[in-house]
Amino acid sequence: MAEFTAVLAAQSWAFWAAAIAGVTILGLAKGGFAGLGVLGVPIMALGMSPVLAAAILLPILLVQDVFSVKAFGAHRSNRVLALMIPGSCLGILAGWALARFVPVAAVEAAVGLIALGFGIQRIRAKHRGLAARVGPPWQGVVMGAAAGFTSQISHAGGPPFQMHVLPMKLPRDSFIGTSSVFFAVINWLKVPAYAALGTFTPANMALAAALLPAALASTWAGTLLVRRVDGPRFYAIMHVMMILVGGKLLWDGLSGL
Repeated sequence: MAEFTAVLAAQSWAFWAAAIAGVTILGLAKGGFAGLGVLGVPIMALGMSPVLAAAILLPILLVQDVFSVKAFGAHRSNRVLALMIPGSCLGILAGWALARFVPVAAVEAAVGLIALGFGIQRIRAKHRGLAARVGPPWQGVVMGAAAGFTSQISHAGGPPFQMHVLPMKLPRDSFIGTSSVFFAVINWLKVPAYAALGTFTPANMALAAALLPAALASTWAGTLLVRRVDGPRFYAIMHVMMILVGGKLLWDGLSGL
């Protein structure tokens, strides 16, 4: 207990401000506002190193996933998951193998640019009354691999998933349920790689435990808030989030190159 208290006391106010803000954003994402989650690490990185932020977040994500899957998992689309999860396994493996060779900034910039373009294109198409075009089945495997790769490299798996699934116009709860199950699987698949990197230290686990109440409270709040948003408005919000997240990733990536 003394060691736990010492670890918490050693952190600065900037650390706690950034950490609580980051896990709150993640909680809202896990509660249903998919897409926000990619902002968790950048926000936490304002008060600590991105490596420490990622190490603290993974245990929190694993617990949050239990609540988000319980709330929406029954509405998942098994057809989508059957294509994307096998692809994500390949992507995570590639991300683990290539992590030392692929600059995180380059991945962030590429994902951000694509997400930004996709979000703008979808909003323009909606204003013109054009229907979203659903990709062929093989695209699910490819985008699943992209989501697994970017999640392993830079915790940015949301945009590839959304680019494939948003055009399907699934019912709101089905979209959220599919997203929650998909990323729950991805997060568990990342555990061996993070364990091999030695990130699950007692200090990191103590910090994750201290932040868990805020993470779970915001997850619960997200599940309540998202149910107040109807289907068309939900998708409009998702497209705007794609643009904001894409812009943030592009900025971070270009700044780091």
